[in-house]
Amino acid sequence: MSILAGSATPQLIARQFKFTEGPAVDRAGNVFFTDQPNDKIWKYDTSGKLSVFLEKSGRANGLYFDEKGNLLACADEQNQLWSIAPDGKVTVLLKDVQGHRLNGPNDLWLRPGNGGLYFTDPYYQRDYWTRTAPDPGLGGQKLYYLPKGQPQPVVADDQLQKPNGIVGTPDGRQLYVADIKANKTYRYQIGADGKLSGRQLFVAQGSDGMTIDHEGNVYLTGKGVTVYNPAGQQIQHIDVPADWTGNVCFGGKDRKTLFITASDAVFILPMRVHGVQ
Repeated sequence: MSILAGSATPQLIARQFKFTEGPAVDRAGNVFFTDQPNDKIWKYDTSGKLSVFLEKSGRANGLYFDEKGNLLACADEQNQLWSIAPDGKVTVLLKDVQGHRLNGPNDLWLRPGNGGLYFTDPYYQRDYWTRTAPDPGLGGQKLYYLPKGQPQPVVADDQLQKPNGIVGTPDGRQLYVADIKANKTYRYQIGADGKLSGRQLFVAQGSDGMTIDHEGNVYLTGKGVTVYNPAGQQIQHIDVPADWTGNVCFGGKDRKTLFITASDAVFILPMRVHGVQ
């Protein structure tokens, strides 16, 4: 059975951005996404209305909502992690690792019920940075875990070339992380203490952003959206009329709308399946 709602194809919502990224859904089903070069976070509500949620967003990239309704953001203007309250007030969660500047936090996922935060930290040179190279004291591009209430993260995996997209299962037991440079996506088991084990190759395809549906299918991005079942078998490829598809999430009141950020545009696609976050 197809994961799509009938013969649906991606529907253009708007093409007025520079580069869209980081879609995240709140409890009501509204989707928030970034236009990183223009330093804004946008809101696409369940009625189909677009509005600016936050100007001066710290050049936010990946986004994710916590259980209190705060919007967590990879703010790579100053290479920080932010928590943005519903009224737009910003709290800096993390600004460095043991005094060393992060490469540029890219994407993040919050473990349900645990409050622990996983994030990827690849290095992509930005034209708004004054620096031109990574902090050598950081020791590379890594996957990190920030335990709830702790001021500093721990390294979850330092054997990735350029970690990027990340998503976990709703039971909090498995984590998927894309190594975009190696063109691979891995699956890990998550321990009670947040430590990862049992890394295995999920598919020989990397990804920018990613999401998961209620059947456990994993959605990878790049050239369109490619969907794999939990066994790592491709079950769908969704063509998106854009040079690059950056990220995806499920939105809408019933979480049955796939929201797609694709270069200068955003699209929606009605689905049979629904999202889990």
